[in-house]
Amino acid sequence: MTHPAFYEFGSPVRVVSGLTALERIPGLLEDLGAARPLVITDKGVRAAGLVDVLTGALGNGLEPGGIADEVPPDSSVAAVREVAHRFREARCDGILALGGGSVLDTAKGVNILVSEGGDDLMAYSGAGALKRRLKPLIAIPTTAGTGSETTLVAVIKDAARQVKMTFVSHYLIPDAAVLDPRMTLTLPPHITAATAMDALTHAMEAYTCLAKNPQSDAAALAAVALIAEHLPRVMAAPGDAHARLALANAATLAGMAFSNSMCGMVHNLGHAVGAVCGVPHGTCMAIFLPYGLEYNLHKNGPLTAELLLPLAGPEVFARTPAYHRPFRVIEAVRQLNRHLRERTAGRHACSLQEVRDARGQAQIPRERLPEIVAAAMRDGTAIYNPEDLDREDVLMVLTQAWEGLPLDRTRVRQG
Repeated sequence: MTHPAFYEFGSPVRVVSGLTALERIPGLLEDLGAARPLVITDKGVRAAGLVDVLTGALGNGLEPGGIADEVPPDSSVAAVREVAHRFREARCDGILALGGGSVLDTAKGVNILVSEGGDDLMAYSGAGALKRRLKPLIAIPTTAGTGSETTLVAVIKDAARQVKMTFVSHYLIPDAAVLDPRMTLTLPPHITAATAMDALTHAMEAYTCLAKNPQSDAAALAAVALIAEHLPRVMAAPGDAHARLALANAATLAGMAFSNSMCGMVHNLGHAVGAVCGVPHGTCMAIFLPYGLEYNLHKNGPLTAELLLPLAGPEVFARTPAYHRPFRVIEAVRQLNRHLRERTAGRHACSLQEVRDARGQAQIPRERLPEIVAAAMRDGTAIYNPEDLDREDVLMVLTQAWEGLPLDRTRVRQG
C-alpha cells in the first residue's frame, strides 16, 4: 500500500453516538451558544414522527425557533433560499438538521446564506469560497448512508441547468453529529438498503481513490467491516437498535474517510444520473459501485483486494488466492445487491433499467444515457478517480450498468 508523502486529514465534528444520544442536544447547543435553533427536515421525516421524538428529547427547557419541512428529495437552490428566509423570519441562531442527505446538504446551504447574507448561493460554489465560521449546526441523520454529518461537502441541484453543484469548505462541517438509532428504526427496507450501500461506496472509494491517506484508510476499513456485519442483521431484524446504531457509526466513519480522500467514478456517474433523471443517490451508488471497482481494477487491483478482509472476513480472505481477491470483492458487492433486492421485494435495483419512480415507471430511459454522459463530464469527482474518464468510457459503463451486465474487460483501457 502506498500513501502520499504529504496529506491533510481533518474531522473536527463532535460525534455523539448512543441509544439516547438525542438527549445530549440541549447541552451541545448551550456549548455552541445557540438557544433558538431552526429544525430543518422533510415531510417524510415529520410524518414518521421523528420530529416529535426529537422535540420530546429536547425537554421543556428548549423550544425550536421553528420547523422547516419543505426540503425536497433532491436538495435544490430554491429550497435553500426558502428555508433561509424562514430562518431569518423566525430570528433563529442555529440549525438542527434532521434528515437524510438532502436535508443535511440543504442545511449546509442554508447556513451559508444566513451566515454570509444574501440569496446568491452560487457565489459560494466550488472550493475555498467561504472564509469564516458559520452559525452553529448540529446534524441528526435519519439514514445511515450519506455521512454528510461529518463532511465538508454539500451537493445541491441547480434545476435550471440540470446539474448538481458542489460546495466544499471546512466551514461546512457540522459542529456536532448526533447518532441515535431511534432516528433510523422506521426506515423502510429499500431505503435502509440504498443508504447503507451509499455508505459502503463512500468507504470503498475512499480506500481506492487517489487522495487516500493512512487515517482515511483506517476509517474506511472500519466502515466496510461494520456494514458487512450489520446490514444483513438489520435487513433480517429492522428493529435491532444496536445493529442500526452500528450502521449509523459506519456511515459516519465512511463520511470522515471520503471527506478527506474524496470519491471517484461511482460518485461521478451517480451525480450525473441524479441530476438528469432524479434518481436517489443511494440507488445510484448501489448500482455503480461494482462498475467503478471493475473499471479501475487494472490501476488499483491490490487495493481492491485488501477490501475483501473487512467485507467477507478472515476465513474467506485466507482461502481466496491473492490474484482472485479483487474479483471476489466485486462479486461480493453484486451478491449483496442481489440479496438486498430479494429482501426488498425487488425495490432495490441492481441495474439502471430496474429503477422505477413512485408510479412504477422506468426512471432511466436508455435514450437518455447521452444526457447523463454530458452531465458526468461536468462533474469534478473524476479528478480523484484512479483511471481517466472520457465520453466513450462513461457511455460504455452506463450501457453495461443499464443492462446489468459486467464490464467487458477488453473494452476497459489498460493504462
